[in-house]
Amino acid sequence: MLRIEKINFSIDGRPLFEEASASIPDGHKVGLVGPNGAGKTTLFRLIRGELTLDGGQIDIPARSRIGGVSQEVPSSETTILDTVLEADTERASLMKEAETADGHRMAEVQTRLADIDAWSAEARASTILKGLGFDTPEHSNPCSAYSGGWRMRVALAGVLFAQPELLLLDEPTNYLDLEGALWLESYLAKYPHTVIVISHDRGLLNRAVNTILHLEDRKLTYYGTPYDGFVKLRAEKRAQLTATAKKQQDRRAHLQGFVDRFRAKASKAKQAQARLKMIEKMDMVTAPEEAAKHVFTFPQPDELSPPIINIEGGSTGYDGTAVLHRLNLRIDQDDRIALLGKNGQGKSTLSKLLADRLALLDGEMVRSSKLRIGYFAQHQVDELHLNETPLQHLQSARPGTQPAQLRARLAGFGLHAAQAETEVGRLSGGQKARLSLLLATLDAPHLLILDEPTNHLDIESREALMEALTAYNGAVILVSHDMHLLSMVADRLWLVSGGTVKPYDDDLDAYRSLLLTKESPAKPAKPKQKQKRATRDQVLDLRADVRKCEERVTKLEQMREKLAKKLADPNLYDNEKVGELEVWNKKYAEIMEALGRAEELWVKAQEKLDRAQAD
Repeated sequence: MLRIEKINFSIDGRPLFEEASASIPDGHKVGLVGPNGAGKTTLFRLIRGELTLDGGQIDIPARSRIGGVSQEVPSSETTILDTVLEADTERASLMKEAETADGHRMAEVQTRLADIDAWSAEARASTILKGLGFDTPEHSNPCSAYSGGWRMRVALAGVLFAQPELLLLDEPTNYLDLEGALWLESYLAKYPHTVIVISHDRGLLNRAVNTILHLEDRKLTYYGTPYDGFVKLRAEKRAQLTATAKKQQDRRAHLQGFVDRFRAKASKAKQAQARLKMIEKMDMVTAPEEAAKHVFTFPQPDELSPPIINIEGGSTGYDGTAVLHRLNLRIDQDDRIALLGKNGQGKSTLSKLLADRLALLDGEMVRSSKLRIGYFAQHQVDELHLNETPLQHLQSARPGTQPAQLRARLAGFGLHAAQAETEVGRLSGGQKARLSLLLATLDAPHLLILDEPTNHLDIESREALMEALTAYNGAVILVSHDMHLLSMVADRLWLVSGGTVKPYDDDLDAYRSLLLTKESPAKPAKPKQKQKRATRDQVLDLRADVRKCEERVTKLEQMREKLAKKLADPNLYDNEKVGELEVWNKKYAEIMEALGRAEELWVKAQEKLDRAQAD
């Protein structure tokens, strides 16, 4: 059990924790939630021992390994599969030692390797990489071949593979697509040890965790329910506190009124003093402050005749090479469309085509002549001018507009006076995202294209975005790993796969089930071929398991033969060598035990392979 007992901690004189306590049972899956800046990431650093407490203590079970995704992502020539395998440092060390160990130590090494199921490691690492979006042929690619976001996935795969007893994850879905996020939800729900995850993804907080640890007002409160249950319990608790505080204030006002009226009267002086003491002794309950309202205010466009975009027989791509083809698409102004599909299938390419940032290679596209398009993508957040303020960004976009009007526009996106005059480089990720969304919607677009708009937005901001999109009367094209946002905003689904785009006629829950049963949606028209492909990948992994088990048995057989020759030496049975004989007998018994285990693993691996090949 992880115990946090009356901890105190401040940064630059600002207290983040004051007598905060919580206990997390082993094996529980916990969502750590709270306002931005409250200290959630700091709590992780305190648990890892990177920061020193001002008071209190954090007790972690003995010999528990703590794991998380480092900000230093791998960028070497090591393959991504080997990078993941090396994350289990004990296995990597034992595998290296097994190459040179002899005698008794070899038996110990092999026994420990069997205990940690080392021989199925490659298959397990491969499964994790596939879940996070790396196809099997990519597993032999070097880490340096991938961008920072993809290397973060490799780092995440590594810590999941290492299976630390305490897994700390800070916004793990920020660099995943919908498919990867849904796979991670399922994986964490089955994770064999304790997980604490900081997340603003409502779906993950409802499906992957079973409890919520809430950080607010420098205190920790543990709720034995997923996020939706926590919201309900917290609302009830706040209502009770508000009612109690109101009753106390009314009671205090009544007593104070008596004191004020009769303090000067001799006949009532004692009673007034008694009531004054009652007021002093009252243990007042403070009414909870109303949470700051998070808002987005999208300007409403004028209405255009449908369709606003129509594509027939279209294809598009880069440098003359088509990425998407056979495009027959229509968009009306009241459409709310979510784009589904694995990373690399062309969702961003389609978004750029619709946003007029890519041209058609073939076919015909007709746009409304007055069509205005707003486009938001994460790279635009990264391209903001760090040394300029949000107000200066708007002045550049609207040079003739009065500053007061620009400030009002900023306030409509939750960027108030203090943020308006702060350099962008000093703003939080969420505040930068708000500024980029404001710039994307400044012209009241008829079509708003949003590519992962919720990265760095907290839950309240995501809810505000959802409300703004619901009220918005333009068309929306949405790419997001936030399934809650998709389910609340989108009323049409398009599947981008196999080099084209087609309507997906089922709902998001069906799509989620499809992904979690490992049936790739890449080619929905050919389910039999799709199933064979999945089986072929599985067979390759199982064959690798069998090969590893066979090699291990061969090595142990060789060691057994060496020991058998040693024990066949008549000189070993002299009375003077009784102690040495016992040592060699013990080593032989250990090798035989390890050999028995290895043969059992070999048989099981072969049985799995036989079953897979028979399917």
